[in-house]
Amino acid sequence: MKESANGRRYRPDTLLTHLGRRPQAQMGAVNPPVYHASTILSANMAEWEEKRDPKKRFDIVRYGLLGTPTTFALEEALAGLEGGYRAMLLPSGLAAITAPLQALLAAGDHLLMVDSCYGPTRTFCDHVLRRCGVETTYYDPLLGEGIARLIRPNTRVVFVESPGSLTFEVQDVPAIAREAHKLGARVLMDNTWGTPLFFPSFARGVDVSIHAGTKYIAGHSDLLLGAVITNEETFLPVRSMAADLGHCAGPDDAYMALRGLRTLSVRLERHQRNGLKVALWLQGRPEVQRVLYPALPEDPGHALWQRDFLGATSLFGMVLKPAAKRAVFAMIDALDLFGIGASWGGFESLIQFVRPERLRSATRWSEEGPTLRLHIGLEDPEDLIADLERGFAALRQAG
Repeated sequence: MKESANGRRYRPDTLLTHLGRRPQAQMGAVNPPVYHASTILSANMAEWEEKRDPKKRFDIVRYGLLGTPTTFALEEALAGLEGGYRAMLLPSGLAAITAPLQALLAAGDHLLMVDSCYGPTRTFCDHVLRRCGVETTYYDPLLGEGIARLIRPNTRVVFVESPGSLTFEVQDVPAIAREAHKLGARVLMDNTWGTPLFFPSFARGVDVSIHAGTKYIAGHSDLLLGAVITNEETFLPVRSMAADLGHCAGPDDAYMALRGLRTLSVRLERHQRNGLKVALWLQGRPEVQRVLYPALPEDPGHALWQRDFLGATSLFGMVLKPAAKRAVFAMIDALDLFGIGASWGGFESLIQFVRPERLRSATRWSEEGPTLRLHIGLEDPEDLIADLERGFAALRQAG
């Protein structure tokens, strides 16, 4: 249970419904309105001067770039839901990754980045941070408390993503956070898969939690949005960097994401049920080598997932038994309900042919068969299973 603004303690489903809402301030309307604003007027010079006070930079609205009541409503809801100090919105999930890294790293610093990170995160480290004089070391996602061996005197950030992109390894985030904090490093986490509902990051030792709000938070495949939630110590440097870079989320996207957030719990319940049903069915298929989904008891990360997560979302992978690429493509092309798309977290099911071996440097992805990533949407799972059955028939025929 978490404490609301009035001091009462409510469960997450209740907070989802009420955080970020002030009907009494908007003529009784249930939802906050959409504020389209760049110029924010001051009533007098005293107010104008107060807004220019650097200490109040993010507490008083002086220009639309720093937010409007629409964005503040979603920020308040996200921070309250995950248990962070404050939140900020950015225009994309990638911006939500890069701004905190830029805020907390400088020339001469060292970054520990999980080897199973989101591909564009790696690109940013290898291209932008390297040019800025920051050295990145990639580490085995299964290292756990062994991360201490890699932390140097100039290591400022340890970045975790659990489960890992494409391969879904579960990290021992509390152990990593303990060791990082002992040695003076901060812990940043891409928590998009876990969402604020299924992984309480701050209770697990994370300093900065990062979300692609595009995915499950918005939930309808119709907007781009990033969100960063911080503890008190990291808020000012991260928020200042986001402002200095000119990051600004549009009010319409913030409104739609807040609208999506209200149904996050009920959507995740269905996503989880559908995902588990499809994953269990896939486990029994002769074409499948293994399913990469920590909610399955057979998954290597299941025990950690059970300990640290409050649920499973519906993005997972599967490794097929060795098959020609043309046969795998024939399988995907035969699907009717699974779209071929790079995103996930929406109401529709998606599938992608992925190549994890191209995105590793500290570890080796040694699976011989092709790897597919699936997002299980809100369709009837029996229809999704029948669709995959048609795909497997095309795989066999093309093989």
